[in-house]
Amino acid sequence: MNLTNQNIEELILLCKQNNPKAQFEVYNRYCKAMYNVALRIVKDAHFAEDVMQEGFLKAFTKIQDYKQEVAFGAWLKRIIINYSIDFYKKNNPFQFEEIEKTLYKVVDTETTISEHKDFNDLKIKQVLDTILSLKDNYRMILTLFFIEGYDQEEISEILSISSANCRTTLSRARESLRKKLEEL
Repeated sequence: MNLTNQNIEELILLCKQNNPKAQFEVYNRYCKAMYNVALRIVKDAHFAEDVMQEGFLKAFTKIQDYKQEVAFGAWLKRIIINYSIDFYKKNNPFQFEEIEKTLYKVVDTETTISEHKDFNDLKIKQVLDTILSLKDNYRMILTLFFIEGYDQEEISEILSISSANCRTTLSRARESLRKKLEEL
């Protein structure tokens, strides 16, 4: 049976029956996108591949829990993001608890843009590269917000930080990104 022409709902039903060909087809359809999600968070190609594959294994073992309340890709992406963040936390000596403590020690001030830089001339690759050059907590929160499309409430849940901390970090990350982009 040729599964490449099957729609995703049919493939999910086959995956729920532990059909390895259907699982392979689902993997092939989503692996590149999920790899990119993992790579943006863990910042290492080999680790991103491992995280992506572990995420797929978890998804296939928990496929019975998928109730089609959201698109399958969104459900899978959430698994990959959670695995990526867990991996990052385990392998990074600078933990999120320290980030939160540091953020509350600094007074939060809103900055205004004094110089108007024409950002229209920047290329997407330059912006993405600049995001990758930011410190890890800024990179992660901007990736989740701008690239993955999560709102602040979802980000605070994913990163296990308070809403206030999320807003503050996002504001500072945006400002840091703006300043680096002005230097280009």
